[in-house]
Amino acid sequence: MQIPNKESDKVEFKPGLNNAVIVALVAFSNTRGGTVYVGVAANNKVAGVLLAQETLPQFLNEIKNKTSPSIIPDTEIIDAEGGRKVVVLSVSEYPIKPVSLQGKYYKRANASNHLLSANEVANIYLQTMNTSWDFYPRSNVTIDNISFEKVRKAMNAIKKRNENFQIETEKEFLEKNKLLLEDNRITNGCFLMFTKDDNFLTTIQMGHFASEIVIKDDVVNSSDILTQIDNVMDFIRKHISKALIITDTQVENIQRWDYPLDGIRELVLNMIIHRDYTASHNSIIKIFHDRIQFFNPGTLPDTITIEQLKTNQYVSTPRNRQIAGLAKEMGLIERYGTGIKKVRKMFVEYGLKEPMFETMSGGLSVTIFCENSTGTNVNTEKDLEKDLEKDLEKDLEKDLEKDLEKDLEKDLEKDLEKDTVKITDNQLVVLKHLEQNQYITNAELSTIVKISERNIRVNLSKLKAQGLIERVGPDKGGHWRVIRKY
Repeated sequence: MQIPNKESDKVEFKPGLNNAVIVALVAFSNTRGGTVYVGVAANNKVAGVLLAQETLPQFLNEIKNKTSPSIIPDTEIIDAEGGRKVVVLSVSEYPIKPVSLQGKYYKRANASNHLLSANEVANIYLQTMNTSWDFYPRSNVTIDNISFEKVRKAMNAIKKRNENFQIETEKEFLEKNKLLLEDNRITNGCFLMFTKDDNFLTTIQMGHFASEIVIKDDVVNSSDILTQIDNVMDFIRKHISKALIITDTQVENIQRWDYPLDGIRELVLNMIIHRDYTASHNSIIKIFHDRIQFFNPGTLPDTITIEQLKTNQYVSTPRNRQIAGLAKEMGLIERYGTGIKKVRKMFVEYGLKEPMFETMSGGLSVTIFCENSTGTNVNTEKDLEKDLEKDLEKDLEKDLEKDLEKDLEKDLEKDLEKDTVKITDNQLVVLKHLEQNQYITNAELSTIVKISERNIRVNLSKLKAQGLIERVGPDKGGHWRVIRKY
Protein backbone atom coordinates (compact mmCIF):
# COMPACT_ATOMS: atom_id res chain seq x y z
CA MET A 1 0.00 0.00 0.00
CA GLN A 2 1.25 3.44 -0.96
CA ILE A 3 1.20 6.15 1.72
CA PRO A 4 -0.39 9.35 0.34
CA ASN A 5 1.80 12.42 -0.10
CA LYS A 6 -0.29 14.70 2.12
CA GLU A 7 -3.30 14.90 4.40
CA SER A 8 -6.74 15.60 2.93
CA ASP A 9 -10.43 15.39 3.76
CA LYS A 10 -10.03 11.59 3.78
CA VAL A 11 -6.42 11.15 4.92
CA GLU A 12 -4.83 11.85 8.32
CA PHE A 13 -1.25 11.26 9.55
CA LYS A 14 -0.54 10.51 13.23
CA PRO A 15 2.79 9.70 14.91
CA GLY A 16 1.39 7.19 17.41
CA LEU A 17 -1.62 5.28 18.70
CA ASN A 18 -3.36 7.81 20.91
CA ASN A 19 -6.67 9.59 21.46
CA ALA A 20 -6.07 11.91 18.50
CA VAL A 21 -6.33 8.87 16.23
CA ILE A 22 -9.78 8.09 17.63
CA VAL A 23 -10.84 11.73 17.11
CA ALA A 24 -9.88 11.44 13.43
CA LEU A 25 -11.74 8.15 13.01
CA VAL A 26 -14.88 9.63 14.60
CA ALA A 27 -14.62 12.70 12.33
CA PHE A 28 -14.30 10.46 9.27
CA SER A 29 -17.30 8.39 10.43
CA ASN A 30 -19.40 11.55 10.65
CA THR A 31 -18.48 12.74 7.14
CA ARG A 32 -17.44 10.60 4.17
CA GLY A 33 -15.09 8.09 5.72
CA GLY A 34 -11.30 8.11 5.66
CA THR A 35 -7.99 6.59 6.69
CA VAL A 36 -5.51 7.31 9.49
CA TYR A 37 -1.86 6.39 8.87
CA VAL A 38 -0.27 5.86 12.28
CA GLY A 39 3.51 6.19 12.35
CA VAL A 40 3.60 9.06 9.85
CA ALA A 41 4.34 12.68 10.80
CA ALA A 42 2.34 15.62 9.44
CA ASN A 43 5.13 16.36 6.93
CA ASN A 44 4.73 12.84 5.47
CA LYS A 45 7.91 11.64 7.16
CA VAL A 46 7.60 7.99 8.16
CA ALA A 47 8.83 7.33 11.70
CA GLY A 48 6.95 4.07 12.26
CA VAL A 49 5.43 2.70 15.46
CA LEU A 50 6.60 0.05 17.89
CA LEU A 51 4.03 -2.74 18.20
CA ALA A 52 4.05 -5.30 20.97
CA GLN A 53 1.89 -8.41 20.59
CA GLU A 54 -1.16 -6.90 22.34
CA THR A 55 -0.68 -3.22 21.40
CA LEU A 56 -2.98 -3.12 18.40
CA PRO A 57 -5.77 -5.37 19.80
CA GLN A 58 -5.85 -3.28 22.97
CA PHE A 59 -6.06 -0.05 20.98
CA LEU A 60 -8.87 -1.39 18.77
CA ASN A 61 -10.75 -2.37 21.93
CA GLU A 62 -10.19 1.17 23.27
CA ILE A 63 -11.69 2.60 20.07
CA LYS A 64 -14.71 0.34 20.44
CA ASN A 65 -15.29 1.25 24.10
CA LYS A 66 -14.82 5.01 23.71
CA THR A 67 -17.06 5.54 20.67
CA SER A 68 -20.83 5.51 20.44
CA PRO A 69 -22.14 3.94 18.30
CA SER A 70 -19.03 1.76 18.48
CA ILE A 71 -16.80 1.90 15.44
CA ILE A 72 -14.34 -0.84 14.51
CA PRO A 73 -11.91 0.29 11.81
CA ASP A 74 -10.43 -1.93 9.12
CA THR A 75 -6.80 -2.52 10.06
CA GLU A 76 -3.66 -3.14 8.07
CA ILE A 77 0.03 -3.07 8.99
CA ILE A 78 2.43 -2.09 6.24
CA ASP A 79 6.21 -2.15 6.09
CA ALA A 80 7.55 1.25 5.11
CA GLU A 81 11.11 2.30 4.35
CA GLY A 82 13.76 0.97 6.67
CA GLY A 83 11.48 -1.76 7.99
CA ARG A 84 9.35 0.72 9.92
CA LYS A 85 5.79 -0.32 10.72
CA VAL A 86 2.83 1.87 9.78
CA VAL A 87 -0.64 1.03 11.07
CA VAL A 88 -3.44 1.89 8.63
CA LEU A 89 -6.91 2.36 10.19
CA SER A 90 -9.85 2.95 7.84
CA VAL A 91 -13.54 3.66 8.44
CA SER A 92 -16.48 4.26 6.14
CA GLU A 93 -19.13 6.91 6.66
CA TYR A 94 -21.32 5.60 9.48
CA PRO A 95 -24.96 5.06 8.42
CA ILE A 96 -26.48 6.31 11.70
CA LYS A 97 -24.88 9.57 12.76
CA PRO A 98 -23.48 11.29 14.69
CA VAL A 99 -20.77 9.09 16.19
CA SER A 100 -19.25 10.41 19.42
CA LEU A 101 -16.00 10.01 21.33
CA GLN A 102 -16.84 10.04 25.03
CA GLY A 103 -19.74 12.42 24.48
CA LYS A 104 -17.97 14.73 21.99
CA TYR A 105 -18.71 14.87 18.28
CA TYR A 106 -16.34 15.70 15.44
CA LYS A 107 -16.50 16.19 11.68
CA ARG A 108 -13.87 16.28 8.95
CA ALA A 109 -13.48 19.50 6.97
CA ASN A 110 -10.67 19.80 4.42
CA ALA A 111 -7.66 18.30 6.22
CA SER A 112 -8.61 18.88 9.85
CA ASN A 113 -11.06 17.68 12.50
CA HIS A 114 -13.58 20.06 14.06
CA LEU A 115 -15.62 19.77 17.23
CA LEU A 116 -19.31 19.94 16.38
CA SER A 117 -21.64 22.45 18.03
CA ALA A 118 -24.95 21.36 19.53
CA ASN A 119 -26.78 22.66 16.44
CA GLU A 120 -24.48 20.74 14.10
CA VAL A 121 -24.98 17.55 16.12
CA ALA A 122 -28.76 17.98 15.88
CA ASN A 123 -28.63 18.67 12.13
CA ILE A 124 -26.50 15.59 11.42
CA TYR A 125 -28.93 13.45 13.39
CA LEU A 126 -31.94 14.92 11.56
CA GLN A 127 -30.30 14.32 8.18
CA THR A 128 -29.62 10.71 9.15
CA MET A 129 -33.27 10.28 10.10
CA ASN A 130 -34.26 11.87 6.74
CA THR A 131 -36.05 14.73 8.45
CA SER A 132 -35.31 18.35 9.40
CA TRP A 133 -35.70 20.85 12.24
CA ASP A 134 -38.83 22.44 10.81
CA PHE A 135 -40.82 19.18 11.18
CA TYR A 136 -40.36 19.21 14.97
CA PRO A 137 -42.82 20.78 17.46
CA ARG A 138 -42.34 24.45 18.37
CA SER A 139 -42.09 24.84 22.14
CA ASN A 140 -44.74 26.87 23.97
CA VAL A 141 -46.88 27.65 20.92
CA THR A 142 -50.10 26.13 19.54
CA ILE A 143 -52.52 26.61 16.68
CA ASP A 144 -53.74 29.75 18.48
CA ASN A 145 -50.44 31.44 17.63
CA ILE A 146 -50.90 31.27 13.86
CA SER A 147 -53.02 33.27 11.42
CA PHE A 148 -55.68 31.29 9.55
CA GLU A 149 -55.82 34.13 7.02
CA LYS A 150 -52.18 33.46 6.13
CA VAL A 151 -52.90 29.73 5.91
CA ARG A 152 -55.81 30.44 3.54
CA LYS A 153 -53.51 32.53 1.28
CA ALA A 154 -51.14 29.57 1.00
CA MET A 155 -54.06 27.26 0.20
CA ASN A 156 -55.30 29.60 -2.53
CA ALA A 157 -51.81 29.76 -4.08
CA ILE A 158 -51.69 25.95 -4.24
CA LYS A 159 -55.26 25.72 -5.58
CA LYS A 160 -54.36 28.00 -8.52
CA ARG A 161 -51.61 25.58 -9.52
CA ASN A 162 -53.40 22.32 -8.72
CA GLU A 163 -56.96 21.88 -9.92
CA ASN A 164 -57.25 18.66 -7.90
CA PHE A 165 -56.73 20.49 -4.62
CA GLN A 166 -59.79 19.54 -2.54
CA ILE A 167 -58.97 20.60 1.03
CA GLU A 168 -61.66 22.89 2.43
CA THR A 169 -60.58 23.98 5.92
CA GLU A 170 -57.37 25.53 7.19
CA LYS A 171 -57.09 22.94 9.98
CA GLU A 172 -57.44 20.05 7.53
CA PHE A 173 -54.71 21.61 5.39
CA LEU A 174 -52.35 21.93 8.37
CA GLU A 175 -52.99 18.35 9.46
CA LYS A 176 -52.48 16.90 5.99
CA ASN A 177 -49.15 18.68 5.61
CA LYS A 178 -48.04 17.62 9.13
CA LEU A 179 -47.90 21.24 10.23
CA LEU A 180 -50.40 20.59 13.04
CA LEU A 181 -49.59 17.90 15.60
CA GLU A 182 -51.38 16.37 18.57
CA ASP A 183 -52.82 18.61 21.30
CA ASN A 184 -52.99 21.52 18.83
CA ARG A 185 -49.21 21.82 18.81
CA ILE A 186 -47.59 23.16 15.64
CA THR A 187 -44.25 22.53 13.98
CA ASN A 188 -41.35 24.96 13.71
CA GLY A 189 -42.12 25.24 9.99
CA CYS A 190 -45.79 26.08 10.63
CA PHE A 191 -44.78 28.76 13.15
CA LEU A 192 -42.29 30.38 10.76
CA MET A 193 -44.73 30.44 7.85
CA PHE A 194 -47.98 31.45 9.54
CA THR A 195 -47.21 33.13 12.87
CA LYS A 196 -49.57 35.96 13.82
CA ASP A 197 -46.88 38.12 15.41
CA ASP A 198 -43.31 39.15 14.65
CA ASN A 199 -40.65 36.87 16.14
CA PHE A 200 -36.90 36.93 16.63
CA LEU A 201 -36.24 33.72 14.66
CA THR A 202 -36.94 35.27 11.26
CA THR A 203 -35.22 38.65 11.72
CA ILE A 204 -33.69 40.13 8.57
CA GLN A 205 -31.67 43.36 8.84
CA MET A 206 -31.84 45.49 5.68
CA GLY A 207 -29.83 48.63 5.03
CA HIS A 208 -29.29 51.13 2.23
CA PHE A 209 -25.74 52.52 2.42
CA ALA A 210 -24.42 55.78 1.02
CA SER A 211 -20.92 54.52 1.80
CA GLU A 212 -19.28 51.75 3.81
CA ILE A 213 -20.16 53.49 7.08
CA VAL A 214 -23.07 55.84 6.27
CA ILE A 215 -26.56 54.29 6.39
CA LYS A 216 -29.33 56.16 4.58
CA ASP A 217 -32.16 53.77 5.47
CA ASP A 218 -32.43 50.64 7.60
CA VAL A 219 -35.28 48.26 8.42
CA VAL A 220 -35.52 45.22 10.69
CA ASN A 221 -38.14 42.73 9.50
CA SER A 222 -39.28 39.89 11.78
CA SER A 223 -42.57 38.83 10.18
CA ASP A 224 -43.57 35.35 9.00
CA ILE A 225 -41.32 34.11 6.23
CA LEU A 226 -43.97 34.07 3.48
CA THR A 227 -44.80 37.73 4.08
CA GLN A 228 -41.08 38.51 4.27
CA ILE A 229 -40.51 37.58 0.63
CA ASP A 230 -42.57 40.53 -0.62
CA ASN A 231 -41.38 42.83 2.21
CA VAL A 232 -37.73 42.27 1.27
CA MET A 233 -38.40 42.74 -2.45
CA ASP A 234 -40.24 46.01 -1.73
CA PHE A 235 -37.24 47.33 0.24
CA ILE A 236 -34.79 46.37 -2.50
CA ARG A 237 -36.92 47.91 -5.28
CA LYS A 238 -37.17 51.10 -3.22
CA HIS A 239 -33.38 51.51 -3.15
CA ILE A 240 -32.19 50.42 -6.59
CA SER A 241 -32.43 52.47 -9.76
CA LYS A 242 -34.59 52.05 -12.83
CA ALA A 243 -33.56 53.60 -16.16
CA LEU A 244 -35.74 54.46 -19.11
CA ILE A 245 -34.20 53.18 -22.32
CA ILE A 246 -35.39 54.97 -25.48
CA THR A 247 -34.94 53.06 -28.74
CA ASP A 248 -35.74 53.73 -32.37
CA THR A 249 -36.94 50.22 -33.11
CA GLN A 250 -39.51 49.66 -30.37
CA VAL A 251 -42.90 51.29 -30.11
CA GLU A 252 -42.69 51.50 -26.32
CA ASN A 253 -39.67 52.56 -24.32
CA ILE A 254 -38.03 50.02 -22.00
CA GLN A 255 -37.66 50.33 -18.24
CA ARG A 256 -34.51 48.61 -17.03
CA TRP A 257 -33.61 48.04 -13.39
CA ASP A 258 -30.01 47.95 -12.17
CA TYR A 259 -30.44 44.20 -11.63
CA PRO A 260 -32.76 41.47 -12.96
CA LEU A 261 -35.60 41.49 -10.43
CA ASP A 262 -36.35 37.81 -11.06
CA GLY A 263 -32.75 36.98 -10.17
CA ILE A 264 -32.93 39.02 -6.96
CA ARG A 265 -36.22 37.35 -6.02
CA GLU A 266 -34.64 33.92 -6.52
CA LEU A 267 -31.81 34.90 -4.16
CA VAL A 268 -34.32 36.20 -1.59
CA LEU A 269 -36.31 32.95 -1.82
CA ASN A 270 -33.15 30.88 -1.30
CA MET A 271 -32.16 33.08 1.63
CA ILE A 272 -35.50 32.74 3.41
CA ILE A 273 -36.39 29.12 2.59
CA HIS A 274 -32.95 27.61 3.21
CA ARG A 275 -31.83 29.73 6.18
CA ASP A 276 -30.58 28.03 9.34
CA TYR A 277 -33.23 29.24 11.78
CA THR A 278 -31.45 27.63 14.73
CA ALA A 279 -28.44 29.96 14.31
CA SER A 280 -28.07 33.06 16.49
CA HIS A 281 -27.15 35.42 13.63
CA ASN A 282 -29.69 37.41 11.62
CA SER A 283 -29.89 37.51 7.84
CA ILE A 284 -28.45 40.75 6.45
CA ILE A 285 -29.05 42.62 3.19
CA LYS A 286 -26.82 45.61 2.39
CA ILE A 287 -27.56 47.77 -0.66
CA PHE A 288 -24.75 49.97 -2.05
CA HIS A 289 -24.73 52.09 -5.20
CA ASP A 290 -22.84 49.42 -7.14
CA ARG A 291 -23.73 46.12 -5.44
CA ILE A 292 -26.03 44.28 -3.05
CA GLN A 293 -24.75 41.86 -0.40
CA PHE A 294 -26.86 39.06 1.06
CA PHE A 295 -25.66 37.26 4.19
CA ASN A 296 -27.54 34.23 5.47
CA PRO A 297 -26.88 32.10 8.59
CA GLY A 298 -26.08 28.48 7.80
CA THR A 299 -23.06 27.09 6.01
CA LEU A 300 -23.20 24.84 2.96
CA PRO A 301 -23.51 21.09 3.61
CA ASP A 302 -20.18 19.31 3.96
CA THR A 303 -20.86 17.59 0.64
CA ILE A 304 -21.06 20.89 -1.31
CA THR A 305 -18.21 23.32 -1.96
CA ILE A 306 -18.40 26.86 -3.35
CA GLU A 307 -16.82 25.60 -6.56
CA GLN A 308 -19.49 22.90 -6.93
CA LEU A 309 -22.15 25.53 -6.25
CA LYS A 310 -20.82 27.68 -9.10
CA THR A 311 -20.66 24.78 -11.56
CA ASN A 312 -23.93 23.10 -10.51
CA GLN A 313 -22.05 19.89 -9.74
CA TYR A 314 -23.94 19.01 -6.57
CA VAL A 315 -27.06 17.33 -5.24
CA SER A 316 -29.33 19.66 -3.26
CA THR A 317 -30.64 18.66 0.16
CA PRO A 318 -33.04 21.29 1.55
CA ARG A 319 -32.17 22.37 5.09
CA ASN A 320 -35.85 23.00 5.89
CA ARG A 321 -37.70 20.18 4.12
CA GLN A 322 -41.19 21.05 5.35
CA ILE A 323 -40.89 24.71 4.37
CA ALA A 324 -39.27 23.89 1.02
CA GLY A 325 -41.97 21.33 0.23
CA LEU A 326 -44.80 23.78 0.83
CA ALA A 327 -42.94 26.53 -1.08
CA LYS A 328 -42.70 24.17 -4.05
CA GLU A 329 -46.44 23.42 -3.90
CA MET A 330 -47.17 27.16 -3.82
CA GLY A 331 -44.98 27.72 -6.88
CA LEU A 332 -42.38 29.81 -5.06
CA ILE A 333 -39.67 27.39 -6.17
CA GLU A 334 -39.70 24.98 -9.12
CA ARG A 335 -37.27 22.19 -8.31
CA TYR A 336 -34.80 21.65 -5.50
CA GLY A 337 -31.25 22.62 -6.38
CA THR A 338 -31.99 24.73 -9.48
CA GLY A 339 -32.17 28.18 -7.83
CA ILE A 340 -28.46 29.07 -7.96
CA LYS A 341 -28.16 27.87 -11.55
CA LYS A 342 -31.12 30.07 -12.55
CA VAL A 343 -29.64 33.09 -10.75
CA ARG A 344 -26.27 32.79 -12.47
CA LYS A 345 -27.96 32.46 -15.87
CA MET A 346 -30.25 35.47 -15.24
CA PHE A 347 -27.38 37.78 -14.35
CA VAL A 348 -25.24 36.73 -17.31
CA GLU A 349 -28.15 37.17 -19.73
CA TYR A 350 -28.77 40.61 -18.19
CA GLY A 351 -25.23 41.57 -19.13
CA LEU A 352 -23.90 41.59 -15.55
CA LYS A 353 -21.18 39.72 -13.71
CA GLU A 354 -22.05 36.42 -12.11
CA PRO A 355 -22.87 36.69 -8.39
CA MET A 356 -19.97 36.13 -5.99
CA PHE A 357 -20.46 33.34 -3.42
CA GLU A 358 -18.43 33.15 -0.20
CA THR A 359 -18.66 31.25 3.07
CA MET A 360 -18.02 33.45 6.12
CA SER A 361 -19.04 33.99 9.73
CA GLY A 362 -20.95 30.74 9.93
CA GLY A 363 -23.05 31.49 6.87
CA LEU A 364 -23.17 32.09 3.13
CA SER A 365 -22.60 35.51 1.52
CA VAL A 366 -23.77 36.36 -2.01
CA THR A 367 -22.80 39.63 -3.68
CA ILE A 368 -24.39 40.86 -6.90
CA PHE A 369 -22.96 43.71 -9.02
CA CYS A 370 -24.63 46.24 -11.31
CA GLU A 371 -23.20 47.68 -14.55
CA ASN A 372 -21.28 50.56 -12.90
CA SER A 373 -19.60 48.24 -10.42
CA THR A 374 -15.85 47.68 -10.42
CA GLY A 375 -16.24 44.54 -8.34
CA THR A 376 -13.82 45.91 -5.79
CA ASN A 377 -14.12 47.20 -2.25
CA VAL A 378 -16.49 44.40 -1.29
CA ASN A 379 -16.98 44.01 2.46
CA THR A 380 -14.70 41.48 4.09
CA GLU A 381 -15.58 38.85 6.65
CA LYS A 382 -14.50 41.23 9.42
CA ASP A 383 -16.94 43.82 8.12
CA LEU A 384 -19.80 41.36 8.32
CA GLU A 385 -18.79 40.28 11.80
CA LYS A 386 -18.90 43.91 12.89
CA ASP A 387 -22.35 44.27 11.34
CA LEU A 388 -23.56 41.34 13.41
CA GLU A 389 -22.67 43.36 16.50
CA LYS A 390 -24.53 46.55 15.51
CA ASP A 391 -26.75 48.28 18.01
CA LEU A 392 -29.94 46.96 16.42
CA GLU A 393 -28.91 43.39 17.03
CA LYS A 394 -27.69 44.12 20.53
CA ASP A 395 -30.99 45.73 21.44
CA LEU A 396 -32.87 42.82 19.94
CA GLU A 397 -30.84 40.29 21.90
CA LYS A 398 -31.38 42.20 25.14
CA ASP A 399 -35.13 42.33 24.59
CA LEU A 400 -35.14 38.66 23.65
CA GLU A 401 -33.23 37.71 26.78
CA LYS A 402 -35.73 39.57 28.95
CA ASP A 403 -38.69 37.99 27.17
CA LEU A 404 -37.20 34.50 27.43
CA GLU A 405 -36.56 34.92 31.12
CA LYS A 406 -40.12 36.13 31.74
CA ASP A 407 -41.55 33.26 29.70
CA LEU A 408 -39.47 30.71 31.56
CA GLU A 409 -40.53 32.10 34.92
CA LYS A 410 -44.20 31.92 33.86
CA ASP A 411 -43.76 28.37 32.60
CA LEU A 412 -42.12 27.38 35.86
CA GLU A 413 -45.04 28.72 37.87
CA LYS A 414 -47.55 26.88 35.66
CA ASP A 415 -45.63 23.61 35.83
CA LEU A 416 -45.32 23.75 39.60
CA GLU A 417 -49.06 24.38 39.90
CA LYS A 418 -49.86 21.38 37.71
CA ASP A 419 -47.13 19.24 39.28
CA THR A 420 -46.06 18.15 35.81
CA VAL A 421 -42.68 18.14 34.12
CA LYS A 422 -42.30 20.04 30.86
CA ILE A 423 -38.87 20.27 29.32
CA THR A 424 -37.89 22.64 26.51
CA ASP A 425 -35.43 21.79 23.76
CA ASN A 426 -32.78 23.96 25.44
CA GLN A 427 -33.30 22.17 28.77
CA LEU A 428 -32.90 18.79 27.08
CA VAL A 429 -29.51 19.92 25.77
CA VAL A 430 -28.56 21.19 29.25
CA LEU A 431 -29.56 17.87 30.88
CA LYS A 432 -27.66 15.88 28.28
CA HIS A 433 -24.45 17.80 28.92
CA LEU A 434 -24.90 17.70 32.70
CA GLU A 435 -25.07 13.89 32.46
CA GLN A 436 -21.88 13.83 30.41
CA ASN A 437 -19.97 16.38 32.49
CA GLN A 438 -21.31 17.25 35.95
CA TYR A 439 -18.66 19.95 36.36
CA ILE A 440 -19.62 21.84 33.20
CA THR A 441 -19.80 25.60 33.79
CA ASN A 442 -22.63 28.02 33.01
CA ALA A 443 -20.38 29.74 30.50
CA GLU A 444 -19.76 26.46 28.68
CA LEU A 445 -23.48 25.67 28.66
CA SER A 446 -24.20 29.17 27.35
CA THR A 447 -21.85 28.57 24.40
CA ILE A 448 -23.36 25.15 23.64
CA VAL A 449 -27.04 26.12 23.94
CA LYS A 450 -26.45 29.60 22.46
CA ILE A 451 -28.41 31.52 25.07
CA SER A 452 -27.16 33.92 27.74
CA GLU A 453 -25.67 32.76 31.04
CA ARG A 454 -28.60 34.41 32.80
CA ASN A 455 -31.02 32.19 30.89
CA ILE A 456 -28.83 29.17 31.64
CA ARG A 457 -29.28 29.95 35.35
CA VAL A 458 -33.03 30.30 34.88
CA ASN A 459 -33.20 26.93 33.12
CA LEU A 460 -31.10 25.28 35.82
CA SER A 461 -33.41 26.70 38.49
CA LYS A 462 -36.42 25.33 36.66
CA LEU A 463 -34.88 21.88 36.26
CA LYS A 464 -33.98 21.90 39.97
CA ALA A 465 -37.53 22.92 40.96
CA GLN A 466 -38.91 20.07 38.86
CA GLY A 467 -36.73 17.58 40.73
CA LEU A 468 -34.62 16.65 37.73
CA ILE A 469 -31.27 17.90 39.05
CA GLU A 470 -29.72 18.86 42.37
CA ARG A 471 -26.73 20.96 43.38
CA VAL A 472 -23.96 19.09 45.17
CA GLY A 473 -21.59 21.32 47.15
CA PRO A 474 -21.19 25.11 47.02
CA ASP A 475 -21.69 27.34 43.97
CA LYS A 476 -17.94 27.46 43.52
CA GLY A 477 -16.34 24.04 43.53
CA GLY A 478 -19.62 22.11 43.54
CA HIS A 479 -21.41 20.42 40.68
CA TRP A 480 -24.83 19.46 39.33
CA ARG A 481 -26.19 15.91 39.50
CA VAL A 482 -29.03 14.53 37.36
CA ILE A 483 -31.33 12.69 39.81
CA ARG A 484 -34.37 11.90 37.70
CA LYS A 485 -34.85 10.48 34.20
CA TYR A 486 -36.70 12.61 31.68
